Amino acid sequence: MGATGLVGQEIIKILQQRNFPVKNLYLYASKESAGSVVQFRDEEIAVLSDYEEIVDKVDLTFCCLEAELAKEVIPKFKDRGVVIDNSTAFRLDPDVPLIIPEINPQKIKENKGIIANPNCSTIQMLVPLFPLHKEAKIKRIFVATYQSVSGYGREAIEELKYEIECLAAGEEIAKETDSVFSFPIGANIIPQIGNFDESGYTSEELKMLKETRKILDDQSIMVSATCVRIPVFYGHSEAVSVEFERPISLPVAKKILKNAPGVKLFEKDNEYPMPIDIKGKDEVYVGRIREDLALKNGLAMWIVADNVRKGAALNAVQIAELL
Repeated sequence: MGATGLVGQEIIKILQQRNFPVKNLYLYASKESAGSVVQFRDEEIAVLSDYEEIVDKVDLTFCCLEAELAKEVIPKFKDRGVVIDNSTAFRLDPDVPLIIPEINPQKIKENKGIIANPNCSTIQMLVPLFPLHKEAKIKRIFVATYQSVSGYGREAIEELKYEIECLAAGEEIAKETDSVFSFPIGANIIPQIGNFDESGYTSEELKMLKETRKILDDQSIMVSATCVRIPVFYGHSEAVSVEFERPISLPVAKKILKNAPGVKLFEKDNEYPMPIDIKGKDEVYVGRIREDLALKNGLAMWIVADNVRKGAALNAVQIAELL
């Protein structure tokens, strides 16, 4: 569902790359995409816009729809098979497992027809933090995210391209009423992702708190996040400071991360991951790891990942592989 969007297209690509066992693949999207053709292995599959006819035929559904539509569609599929949902619709539902395969794969068997894929920023933060959590137990996390426009979708990528072209030509950026962002994103950063609540935090920032607690099964962990949109096409970056309940030395932390599943560690200070290097990569990259000077038992680090891939599509396919 949502087969022509960025995440839907990436899931199709990953299913082929990882040789996922598929007998029949059905592709659904909005009416605007109906009739378009997608290549999958050796066949061309037409994109359809009416899913009702195959509700009772599918064993596994990847849902890449907006939350409100997901709430409407997913219940129709969950009784016949399993739905892996990329939206926010069911992430905090107590009956729906919220899964990062490197962290809590055992929770998958608790599903009642729906498994939720976490927020992209939460996924890339927790993949490297979880093995450290097992060693020293996380007390609190301070994180600033630097998120690419692809986290919003294809329209945001086109908007950034247009604004870069305007800037390069010395022209003024004209904001349209249907613009993705309320402010220019070309040569700018926007310190808001999602809507604000009464606390002054945005919905994206609160997701990182609530999802972390659910995934790690620990309501005592504190997370203070500031989520920022930056003029980068692909790849989210995060500056993370984490305080542990028990001491953990830098050499021990590095050794743990070198052996952690799904993690690539840059050990030298002058070598670090950047968004331009990680597009299409499966792993979460960690660099600039050091003792945090402001926190007792603290570490600071820089974390980068492909938000469309590990932050969404790959994580969903990994869940499916475990199923």
